[in-house]
Amino acid sequence: MATIKIKQVKSAINRPKRQKDTVKALGLRKMNHIVEKEDTPQIRGMIAKVQHMVEQVD
Repeated sequence: MATIKIKQVKSAINRPKRQKDTVKALGLRKMNHIVEKEDTPQIRGMIAKVQHMVEQVD
């Protein structure tokens, strides 16, 4: 299955707990951290919820 790379570009400090939990569930730990996940609808939905803090890396 295809994978996507996700990079955290903004801090999760002063964000609602739900957004912090989503970033943590994606496996992101700190700024500029990149993780590779399978491209599933669930992961796409999580990215959409915190799109202001993450970006997709090619």
